[in-house]
Amino acid sequence: EVQLVESGGGLVQPGGSLRLSCAASGFTFSSTAMSWFRQAPGKGLEWVSSIDRSGISKYYQDSLKGRFTISRDNAKNTLYLQLNSLKTEYTAMYYCAMPKMNDLAIIREIDSMDYWGEGTLVTVSS
Repeated sequence: EVQLVESGGGLVQPGGSLRLSCAASGFTFSSTAMSWFRQAPGKGLEWVSSIDRSGISKYYQDSLKGRFTISRDNAKNTLYLQLNSLKTEYTAMYYCAMPKMNDLAIIREIDSMDYWGEGTLVTVSS
């Protein structure tokens, strides 16, 4: 059974940092790209970042480049998202997701994700 379990969210002040983790099980983690999405209160789900299966190629929403860093540890079956210089508008539920196929062309597409975690809440507030 595929499982994705996010952790690391919480309340942080503007300008602060958090590191989100996504523990994966039930599949060969190193064989597939992975993605992060988020959903802010009252808004739709949006793509945040993706990483290829090796961890070498990384992709970010343009507005988040330089603030977020995606990484993975295939030995630990874990995906990470480092959030720096946080803004109040980054308040959202953050989800990790596994695509239906290991194809970098579709890793930003919500409908192309096969499995999702339950999310971890990030609240940025003073």
